[in-house]
Amino acid sequence: MERRSFLKIGAAAGGAMLVPVFGNAIAADELLKPQEVRFKKALADAALNAATRAGASYCDVRIGRYLNQFITTRELNVENIVNTESSGVGVRVIANGAYGFAATNDMSPDGVAGAARLAVSIAKANAKLGGEPVRLAPVQGVGEVAWATPYKKDWRMVPIKDKAELLIAANKAGMDAGASFMQSMLFQVNQQKYFASTDGSYIDQDIHRLWAPFTATAVDKASNRFRTREGLSSPASMGYEFFDARPEHKLRAAGGVTTLYRGGYDLVEDARAAGRQAREKLGAKSVEPGKYDLVLSPEHLFLTIHESVGHATELDRVLGYEANYAGTSFATLDKWQSKKFKYGSELVNVVADKTTPGSLGHVGYDDEGVAAKRWDLIKDGILVNYQATRDQAHIIGETASHGCSYADSWSSVQFQRMPNVSLAAGKKPLTPDEMVKDVKKGIYILGRGSFSIDQQRYNFQFGGQLYYEIKDGKIVAPLEDVAYQSNTQEFWNACSALCDERDWRMGGSFFDGKGQPSQVSAVSHGSSTTRFNGINVINTARKIG
Repeated sequence: MERRSFLKIGAAAGGAMLVPVFGNAIAADELLKPQEVRFKKALADAALNAATRAGASYCDVRIGRYLNQFITTRELNVENIVNTESSGVGVRVIANGAYGFAATNDMSPDGVAGAARLAVSIAKANAKLGGEPVRLAPVQGVGEVAWATPYKKDWRMVPIKDKAELLIAANKAGMDAGASFMQSMLFQVNQQKYFASTDGSYIDQDIHRLWAPFTATAVDKASNRFRTREGLSSPASMGYEFFDARPEHKLRAAGGVTTLYRGGYDLVEDARAAGRQAREKLGAKSVEPGKYDLVLSPEHLFLTIHESVGHATELDRVLGYEANYAGTSFATLDKWQSKKFKYGSELVNVVADKTTPGSLGHVGYDDEGVAAKRWDLIKDGILVNYQATRDQAHIIGETASHGCSYADSWSSVQFQRMPNVSLAAGKKPLTPDEMVKDVKKGIYILGRGSFSIDQQRYNFQFGGQLYYEIKDGKIVAPLEDVAYQSNTQEFWNACSALCDERDWRMGGSFFDGKGQPSQVSAVSHGSSTTRFNGINVINTARKIG
């Protein structure tokens, strides 16, 4: 199966879910066979030497082994189990001031040297087209180093039987609580990435990520109406201990609506709550359109952050390089240069980082050999920076890359991808229950739902999984058919309160698409429960006949 191929994994409620599968199907025990570091270094040196001799002024080599395991279940049955493996080498060079890239799955010294020479030929051909020469921000070579995702339980060592039984137990709990149908999945990823460059770096990284999404569907047989509630889990970069939820992980949502988790996840308990809440949604009142104060949980707000801040502050999008795929950005350079563009209220502080343990973006080094770091994007409501790679840093006056270059495969060229982009917690002590007490007319929203945002990451509409009416400081009843509309600047300037660090936790996207040909990456977004005043809410119900 080629890298661009897709595997259809089951059928999600309302339509098919397509999950990208990179590589060939293999037996589970093949997941545990590593490549030796000395073998990878020898291949890297072969490519570096060949590129230099062919006329490259710079070369980097990425040797990748990408392992995946996907398990899907429906009700009390296992639908599919897939293990995949993809290995190869990607070589990027600069020659005559232009980039060239080539990749091969011939993992022999001659094979990678041939790819290096081809990359140089491509670079020289690109240079004849003219344009500004590539300018790379300097990077100090780090020699031979290694980094690995911190974990306690290697998911590859856990028997598939145990994983399938966990998913089926969750399905059963959801159905016992009121769901008519349950679908659950487990995505597990191991990226073994070796980076070498003419700057003098040889970086060996072992990255692990996992995610357990599910959908509970409740059907009213009398009316044929149905409602769904998806899982509230946050995908994470850690080991299988993610499912060993402990009491200290539990966080009670405002008004005792549901139990949430930080640093762990009780899949069965969330599925049980989902079955009950999907059934409750069948009888929920349809929302009255109008202006509301919104209390947004981190399990919901992460997607709004992702779309309206994360993508909007990608420098390549700001510069117009992504115009043909999901648009550009309203957050143009002139706004940043003014040093006074009010992206949000003074409570809004957004940071980019690739250092938070457990986050999907947590790595030691990016795919240009730049050490992971943390920096401000929005400070006290003001736009202060973007996300930049080595060849972009000089455009915004930076002397070093932000370390946010990434490729989803050895056969893909690396480019600017979103790091973790998170909203800092409030500085004053505040719990979700205390926040709700100050709301006269509002809606409390949990979980990600459908969304739409325009080509400049400005005008948008977002839904969620669970909605609750807030009246005179109390959560009074569930609502349905809710979506809110705003624009990015209006929305973030309406931010009026943030819960403190005790409530801060991460959500995230496991398959964030960007680029042509399209690549996917995984990224987390943290926040605490946050209030936005006077946001326009519409009713999304459709009446037939």
